[in-house]
Amino acid sequence: SGGSLYSASTSQSDHSTHTKSASALSSDSISTSADNFSPDLRVLREANKLAEMEEPPLLPGETIKDMAKDVTYICPFTGAIRGTLTVTNYRLYFKSMERDPPFVLDASLGVINRVEKIGGASSRGENSYGLEIVCKDIRNLRFAHKPEGRTRRSIFENLMKYAFPVSNNLPLFAFEYKEVFPENGWKVYDPTWEYRRQGIPNESWRLTKINERYELCDTYPAILAVPVNIPDEELKRVASFRSRGRIPVLSWIHPESQATITRCSQPMVGVSGKRSKEDEKYLQAIMDSNAQSHKIFIFDARPSVNAVANKAKGGGYESEDAYQNAELVFLDIHNIHVMRESLRKLKEIVYPNIEETHWLSNLESTHWLEHIKLILAGALRIADKVESGKTSVVVHCSDGWDRTAQLTSLSLLMLDGYYRTIRGFEVLVEKEWLSFGHRFQLRVGHGDKNHADADRSPVFLQFIDCVWQMTRQFPTAFEFNEYFLITILDHLYSCLFGTFLCSSEQQRVKESLPKKTVSLWSYINSQLEDFTNPLYVSYSNHVLYPVASMRHLELWVGYYIRWNPRMKPQEPVHNRYKELLAKRAELQKKVEELQREITNRSTSSSERAGSPAQCVAPVQTVV
Repeated sequence: SGGSLYSASTSQSDHSTHTKSASALSSDSISTSADNFSPDLRVLREANKLAEMEEPPLLPGETIKDMAKDVTYICPFTGAIRGTLTVTNYRLYFKSMERDPPFVLDASLGVINRVEKIGGASSRGENSYGLEIVCKDIRNLRFAHKPEGRTRRSIFENLMKYAFPVSNNLPLFAFEYKEVFPENGWKVYDPTWEYRRQGIPNESWRLTKINERYELCDTYPAILAVPVNIPDEELKRVASFRSRGRIPVLSWIHPESQATITRCSQPMVGVSGKRSKEDEKYLQAIMDSNAQSHKIFIFDARPSVNAVANKAKGGGYESEDAYQNAELVFLDIHNIHVMRESLRKLKEIVYPNIEETHWLSNLESTHWLEHIKLILAGALRIADKVESGKTSVVVHCSDGWDRTAQLTSLSLLMLDGYYRTIRGFEVLVEKEWLSFGHRFQLRVGHGDKNHADADRSPVFLQFIDCVWQMTRQFPTAFEFNEYFLITILDHLYSCLFGTFLCSSEQQRVKESLPKKTVSLWSYINSQLEDFTNPLYVSYSNHVLYPVASMRHLELWVGYYIRWNPRMKPQEPVHNRYKELLAKRAELQKKVEELQREITNRSTSSSERAGSPAQCVAPVQTVV
């Protein structure tokens, strides 16, 4: 199942088991005493058991809103299947007892992009009257109803109501979900701790609370890292020159060279080429904080023609005349509309069926991998400039919350091994995406029926795709596995957790998300073994330089084509991971025992000889 959790934790699976066993007990106790003289009650008991088996396992806070029997799911891979369709306030659940094992389709309502009626009451032909459900995770689901059954209207109305709660003034399911996990994912990211991990504050950088009430910039976090010699009053003047007040702030500092990655939005130079002394001084201060280099690189994520066009809207880019010792580089990454169209084309060729004969040319025509290549190549240039060039860089696009987030987070992943751990990656997402105001609500459209909204775009999906490409090239460098990345994407849409709701830290604080919803990291960190890469080796100081070439990139089949049963691996990879983790733990234990044995032997032999123990090097192993 793509978007839902069968057992988010022990308590959740217990919850569904208890619910079932209680109802089963009541039906059994009624019918046992009447078995000998009431065939009607026996039939009722069997009907109750069947209905029970067809109902979904409910999460805490989940309730059934509608149920239709004798509905046909038009499966594009295995043909028509008849069963029961259930709509809850969280999911769409279809179950057919006609197959062995029973066929189950389980999708969170949050993943639904739009619902359309197909056929009229007078439609002729089998399965021509029903519903078409277009999903955000590549799938399309089609259900046929019997016109005389009159179930289509009710199911349609309930889907429109609960799949799009924002459009109906209803709460998203994340506010109803009542699961309790042993880990609190809302505590994963503490900005002060994360800056301290990087050595901030130091002699060049300070933390400021000027944005504590989100008055300097309503899409930035409360705590910002800025150059020491720029006072808060000056920050306000810099903010007035940057689009939406998004001033250059620190994302990462190199532990040795002190070269930095700062992020911001475009300068408001306009057609007349306006200048700001405060902004120029600010970038000079960023450059001066790094004694290793007398230059600063400004990476503008956009194609140069787009950056020039933005001047007409009052935006633009830094001129090298105004910004001394700065070099401007355009990275040619296209805007959100181009990316949305690219994903639409990709969906057309991967679902439901793949045309073998023109597969490669069809894939090329989507330009999806070309966009992935440009994003990776841009992040690689940033990482290389900081690591090899020991030079500070400033990264921006137009507003600094889409392409900028992709570039900073990927370059940080290349430079800093901490972000390649499970918890470190969670911190990276919280910091570079959530706290710095990527507009998740608008880009994903949580609970909003306006599927044609021009603000929708797969920006975060592209980032996760780029991460997956890196894990393919460096299979031992990441603590997390593919299932971890897919789980994040599934819950990007599901609205089960509060993590990806809203579009800024200010909005999340206003909505009290940490108090009223559960964090995705609570779920993940409560069962880490499911998400751990058994091949992981911790090399904290290694910098990764992935090859950003079309020859080395591939379509992420495990995500985009996972609904096609013909593309599933013959061996269950997830189980294999768990076996490898167990084997790894067993071998590590043996190594530790051997090391203790060697130490004990050397100690006892030196005591017998009456001389100081020889220095014994521990056994170095990489399991």
